[in-house]
Amino acid sequence: MMKKNKNRDNYMKVLLEFKDKNAVKIITGVRRCGKSTLLDLFIERLLEDGIKEENIIKMNFESIEHDDIKEYKALYKSIQSKISNNDKTYLIFDEIQMVKHWEKAVNSFLVDFNVDIYITGSNAYLLSSELSTLLSGRYVEVKMLPLSFKEYLDFNIFETNMTMDEKFQLFVKNGAMPVISEYEHNRERIIDVLEGIYSTVILKDVVARNKLTDALLLKKVVMFLADNIGNITSSNNIGNVLGNEGDIENTKRNPASRTIDNYIKYLENAYIFYGVRRYDVKGKQYLKTLGKHYIVDTGIRNMLLGYKEMDRGHVLENIVYFELIRRGYEVYIGKIGENEIDFIAVSASDKKYIQVTETMLGEETRVREITPLRDIDDNYEKIILTSDRIFTGMTEEGIKIVNVIDYLIEEDYKN
Repeated sequence: MMKKNKNRDNYMKVLLEFKDKNAVKIITGVRRCGKSTLLDLFIERLLEDGIKEENIIKMNFESIEHDDIKEYKALYKSIQSKISNNDKTYLIFDEIQMVKHWEKAVNSFLVDFNVDIYITGSNAYLLSSELSTLLSGRYVEVKMLPLSFKEYLDFNIFETNMTMDEKFQLFVKNGAMPVISEYEHNRERIIDVLEGIYSTVILKDVVARNKLTDALLLKKVVMFLADNIGNITSSNNIGNVLGNEGDIENTKRNPASRTIDNYIKYLENAYIFYGVRRYDVKGKQYLKTLGKHYIVDTGIRNMLLGYKEMDRGHVLENIVYFELIRRGYEVYIGKIGENEIDFIAVSASDKKYIQVTETMLGEETRVREITPLRDIDDNYEKIILTSDRIFTGMTEEGIKIVNVIDYLIEEDYKN
């Protein structure tokens, strides 16, 4: 069976828009989400556009080929020796965070040579304050995620009689790491692959990067966050739960809460969990406590916890959160009085309020989902996303009710 071309058109479009601009292109995201493949496709595009092969230099710092380049001076000398003419040279660095003080070399490349630079990294430390100071705003971040549902449909081959709902069920269950498309929905092989990805992220980007020694506590924090996607949490709350389980010291002062805070930050820096702040709609202010977390891939969550149907509402919420991020929105949790709005999605030109629910059937559920949106007194779009199809296309009190699958496969991004 022939494999499909695995293009990521939305990300490629951004790279092409910034090509030859005076800005370092930094592609960030969890390991194996497709960063290296994107750069390989970009190189193919450069060659198709007539760029000479000798004017493209790619280095992957997780390859043993570059094991001798440990710090920025060695990187500078290596590139200096490879630049052969005055034509523009395209420098493409994969996992550059392996090189100590790499940003100093990148800054010198911009000063000393005619170059266009592309970088990937699997840890948010890549975007340190030192980098910002050195490059003085001369960089753009491309935030890469695993496949959207629409991309998942393009990457994978399905039985001809499979319904869209069945395809979505596979997406929810197996997740959206691009590599799993090679295994043709073989659940056992997919679990093996996801275990490998997760272990690499934890060992390299969390434990080794931050020199952690308490592997048990880290595992407990991961499992708690994975089991509580879409729930409001705090480090104190996590500390209390784990303390009651006897896994950490639990006193009145709860000394572990700072440690847990740090562990959560390390997991966020490795792009495995994303934290979301709360916003008080009426008070028009951000709240400092009690946010939510979402996991970057539902397949990894199911690998960790086992697949469970019972919390499908929170899983749908998780999927919608990342879709909004893909579409270029800043996303917050909304608070209005005693009620909660799942998402406030904001861009430079748009704002919308979104509720996500497994079903709108039942009067209690309908009231719960509609009330917070109805209480907002502005004219921005208000949407309820649900698995139900019976309500598709309906509007209630100015609130659109949309099937979540239909929303995920919209032909054009609105933002």
